Amino acid sequence: MTWFSLSVKRWGRITQFLSLFCLCLFLVVSCAPRPQTTTPPSGSVNSPTGDGRITIGTTAKPRTLDPADTYELASLGLVFNMSDRLYTYEPGSTEIKPQLATALPKVSQDGLTYTIPLRQGVVFHDGTPFNAQAMAFTINRFIQNKGKPSFLLGDIVDSVKTPSEYELTIKLKKPFAAFPSLLAFPGVCAVSPKAYELGAGKFKPNIFVGTGPYKLGQYGTDSIRFDVFDKYWGEKPVNKGVNLQIQTSPVNLFNAFRTGAIDVAYLSLQPDQNRSLEEGGKKGDWQAIAAQGSVVSYLVLNRNQQPLDKLEVRQAIASIIDRPLLNERALLGQADPLYSMIPTTFNVSQPLFKDKYGDASFDEAKKLLTTAGFSKENPAKVQIWYPSSSPTRSLAAQTLKSLVDAKMDGILQFEVTQAEGPAFFKDISKGLYPAALLDWYPDFLDPDNYVQPFLSCDKGSVAKGCEDGGSQTQGSFYYSEAINKLIDQQRKELNPEARQKIFAEIQTQVANDVPYVPLWQSKDYVFARNGVNSVQLNPTQILVYQTIKK
Repeated sequence: MTWFSLSVKRWGRITQFLSLFCLCLFLVVSCAPRPQTTTPPSGSVNSPTGDGRITIGTTAKPRTLDPADTYELASLGLVFNMSDRLYTYEPGSTEIKPQLATALPKVSQDGLTYTIPLRQGVVFHDGTPFNAQAMAFTINRFIQNKGKPSFLLGDIVDSVKTPSEYELTIKLKKPFAAFPSLLAFPGVCAVSPKAYELGAGKFKPNIFVGTGPYKLGQYGTDSIRFDVFDKYWGEKPVNKGVNLQIQTSPVNLFNAFRTGAIDVAYLSLQPDQNRSLEEGGKKGDWQAIAAQGSVVSYLVLNRNQQPLDKLEVRQAIASIIDRPLLNERALLGQADPLYSMIPTTFNVSQPLFKDKYGDASFDEAKKLLTTAGFSKENPAKVQIWYPSSSPTRSLAAQTLKSLVDAKMDGILQFEVTQAEGPAFFKDISKGLYPAALLDWYPDFLDPDNYVQPFLSCDKGSVAKGCEDGGSQTQGSFYYSEAINKLIDQQRKELNPEARQKIFAEIQTQVANDVPYVPLWQSKDYVFARNGVNSVQLNPTQILVYQTIKK
C-alpha cells in the first residue's frame, strides 16, 4: 500500500478534518527553533553505526509529533515509541495490560465511572513528576485542543477527576465497554503539563515530552533521532537509541535496505518489492518478518444509487467476488481473504460472507440479477471508484472488472474510475460514488471500531437511508434501526460472551443486507538485516523500537 493510504487511514470517520497535507507538512518541517534538537554524537544519523544504535528506514513522513493532533500511522508510531499510555497491548495480542495504570479500571455498576490507580515514581523527559493531575491534563488537552483524533474521547468522556495524587476517575457520557482499549490509543499518552498547554489549536508539532523509554534527540525533514531516556521507570531499551531515515520513495527504501544502508525497513514498500525481499529472506540474505494485520479492505455499496438500491444487486456483487484471485493479482499473495467486516484479529469474527456467498459464485449472481429484472439487454451497470494514489486498489478494481466481463454474460457491468485522493475522501460522504474500494485502519483494537463507524446512523429512515452518522460518512448510507440498537447494546455490555452474541447478530445482518463487501485483511512486512534481533510489530501495526538489538 502507498503511504498516502496510510496517511488517511481513518478517512471514514474524519472527512471533516481533511486539509491540505502539503501545507501541513511544510509547517511541520519548517518551524524553528526546535527546542529538543541536539547535536548528534559521532556516527551519522543516516547510516547504520557500530555504537549499538538501530537505523530504521521508512517512507512515512510524520505530519506532527503532538499526541493531541496525531492521527496518521506515520506520526502515531513515533509517538508510541516515545511515550507511555495508561494501558498498552500484550505482545502479539489485542488484550490490554496496565502501563502507567497499575491495574485495569474499576467500573461502576452503571458502566459510567472508571477508577484507575496510577504508577508512582514516573517522571517526564523534562523531569516533571507524573501523577493523576498530569494524566488529567493530558486527557483534557486531548479533548479541548480539538486535534484530529479529539472526537475519540470527546464523544465519550464527560469529566476527569483526581480523587488523590495517584488515582484518576473518568466519567463517561454513556456506557462504552471498549473504553479501556481506547485508552491504549498512542495519542492518549501522558505529556508533561510544563511543556504543553490547553486550548483549541494550541499544538506543538516539533517537540515531544512524555514518559517513554526514548526522548526526542533530533527532528529533521529526512531523519529523526531517538535517544534512550536514562530515567525511564520501566525496562530500558536493549539498544542505545534509534536513527530513523525518511526515504523519499519505496524504491529508495528498497535500495537502502538491499545495500545495507539501514538495519530495518518498514512502511511502505510495494507488493513486488515485498515479494523480492521475501525471496531474499528465504535465501538467508536477511530476515523477512510477516505479521497478521488488523487493516481491512472492502467494497462499499451505496444503497441510495441505482441499481444498488436493489438488495439482489448488492447480493449478486457479494457472490461474484473472487478473493483468492484478488489476493493473487492485486496483492501478490500478501493478504488474507476476509469474509467479515470484523477481521480475524478478534475471536468474534465470523466468516458469514463465505458461508452465504462463497467466492466466484457467478451462477448464483446471475439468478439474483435476473430476479431483480436485469438481463443482457437491460444490464445492471455499476461504477467502482478508487483513489488514484493507490496502485493496489487500482489493480483490484481492474481485476473485478475483468472478472465480471468474462463471467457474467453482460448482465452485470462494472466501470472503474479513479479520483484524486483529497476529493475522493471528501466526496464519498456526499454520496457521489455508487461503489468504492477502501481501506480501514482502526482507531483502537476492539470489534466496535469495525462496526459502529460503518453501520451506525444518528438520523435517517428506511426510505431515505442514513442522513447523518457513520454509514453516511463511509458512503453506504445504510440505515437499520435494529442495527442501531445492537450497536448500543454491545457498547453497554461488559460480559464478553454476551457481547460476542451481539456481534454475531450484527455480522449476520450485514451479510444479509450487504452495505459493504469485505475483501481482504492486510499482512504487514518488516525486513531486518541478519544480526538484528527481536524485531516485532504491535497489534496496531506499529514497529516497537525498544526490543530491537544488534
